[in-house]
Amino acid sequence: MEPVVWRLSDYELKGLEQGSGPSLLLVHGSLCDYRFWSAQIPVLAERYRVLAVSLRHCYPEHWNGEGKGFSTLQHVADLVELIERQGEPMHVLGHSRGGNIALRLAAQRPDLVRSLLLADPGGDFAPELFEAADLLAPVAAGERNQFRLEALRLIRADQPEAGLELFVDTVSGAGIWRRSSARFRHMALDNVFTLVGQVADRPEPVTPALLAEIRCPALLLGGERSPQPFPVVLQMLERHLAGAQRAILPGVSHGMNVQRPALFNRLVGEFLDAL
Repeated sequence: MEPVVWRLSDYELKGLEQGSGPSLLLVHGSLCDYRFWSAQIPVLAERYRVLAVSLRHCYPEHWNGEGKGFSTLQHVADLVELIERQGEPMHVLGHSRGGNIALRLAAQRPDLVRSLLLADPGGDFAPELFEAADLLAPVAAGERNQFRLEALRLIRADQPEAGLELFVDTVSGAGIWRRSSARFRHMALDNVFTLVGQVADRPEPVTPALLAEIRCPALLLGGERSPQPFPVVLQMLERHLAGAQRAILPGVSHGMNVQRPALFNRLVGEFLDAL
């Protein structure tokens, strides 16, 4: 399918749109774009109008890392404008960094989000959220950002695959990069300089007050083998989001929708169909 264009006030978002029915917005994570959802789009489009968007400065734009616009705040604002221009609230599914963006979207504009589906959401969360849930808070953001800086150093030293291997294996688990498909590695290389924006992006952590603004039904999805901090973040969110459901996909890590697409699609479909 050829990508479609959704025109915003100062940018053109690109992605795929397929199906009819209630709208479902898919939000990818780091180093990815709308192609990340290739195993979800045709299946979910049988019952929903699926919009898989590439965030600002991601493929098919080939950004060189210079200038502004790659930030959590900008990406949330872009999705707000996209949904407003569509004229109806949407179900929103986000993975990893995209899960954090989806969560902030639902908190900032609850009128635009019918339900929230978070697959191993990333980002920073205030320590008091974990304390209130009797959980040990993960490593502070500054410490965790060191691997991103080292990955970026390798990329700028003309060693992009080494930098991407460091990033992906730290986020998803040792050896994941080498076991990834050529298609995924190609996608990550297409988006390699978005790491420049990600390293510079330092949004305020998600707070209890922000989570309190989320009023829609929520599904929390995790991989059984996903490394920290993803499991503890899911546990924390389950305790703070009223009525949230949590499902763990056995035998897989962070890239659960790619590793077990049939189960992932079934869990998403069953949750949405029950609303």
